[in-house]
Amino acid sequence: MAFSSLSSPGLPLLLRLEKPKLSFFTSNLQNPFDYFPQSSTLNPRHHQKMSRTSSSIKAQASVTDLGIVQRAIQLVQSSPPTWQSALLSNIIIFTVGSPLLVSGLSLSGIGAAFLLGTLTWRAFGSSGFLLVATYFVIGTAATKVKMAQKEAQGVAEKRKGRRGPGSVIGSSAAGCVCAFLSINGVGGEAFTRLWELAFVASFCTKLSDTVSSEIGKAYGKTTYLVTTFKVVPRGTEGAVSAEGTLAGLLASVLLASVGCLTGQINIPGAAICVIAAQIANFGESLIGASFQEKEGFHWLNNDVVNVINISLGSILAVLMQKIILQS
Repeated sequence: MAFSSLSSPGLPLLLRLEKPKLSFFTSNLQNPFDYFPQSSTLNPRHHQKMSRTSSSIKAQASVTDLGIVQRAIQLVQSSPPTWQSALLSNIIIFTVGSPLLVSGLSLSGIGAAFLLGTLTWRAFGSSGFLLVATYFVIGTAATKVKMAQKEAQGVAEKRKGRRGPGSVIGSSAAGCVCAFLSINGVGGEAFTRLWELAFVASFCTKLSDTVSSEIGKAYGKTTYLVTTFKVVPRGTEGAVSAEGTLAGLLASVLLASVGCLTGQINIPGAAICVIAAQIANFGESLIGASFQEKEGFHWLNNDVVNVINISLGSILAVLMQKIILQS
């Protein structure tokens, strides 16, 4: 009786009626997440609003960054220069050029050079800064020439030629005075160009002195004392050589040409700077040979002699220019 009941006509009909419900259930088990809508379709307006807000924030950030860069460029290009433009320009340049600065200056020397650079930019703009930068690059390169040989002979600069703050100040004292005179308008318009000429002459004088000394110690075959013309060892205070003198002359011509090309001085002014530099350097050699390291003159070290040397070069340039203008 039990088996016969399975063949009753009502059972197939019941199975056929239940089959659609089972297939619907199994299809949803295969991919149950298809039954639920995605989050983006829950609130499409909200999704679009978030996208537009994100794009707006990015655009505003880009505009802000561009505005800051433009303002920085405008500040650097300020004419006449300001203290703000001078400070920003030096921060940028010293950051980019730090590897070169470290090779030629001690940490405290870099600090002194930063103050010099800021003052120079404020007084004479980018052209004045370029002149000082050229002086530093050439002077550092000359100091590094045959450094091992100079060290073996005991005539090399200390700290592998890395200059300290005393050297920076001693080399730029006259130029700093000229910068202050120019900033404060001492003498009025009639003296503005004179202070710039004296500024260029001071660095032409110092570069000529540095290059002649360093090249003379590296390549000078015969070194003479300027007071007696006796042959003396390389590195002797007040001694000169033909090789060093020629190199110093060419260095002053090169730096004066930079000043001429950047508009700081004209061609006659460049010639004045070169002549004043050579006269001042000869005077520096006389001072070194006659007084430096002598009894009673121990205070007359290299930094003091540098101040005297570059001051003499600046004063000579101003006097020569005044004589030319009067004639």
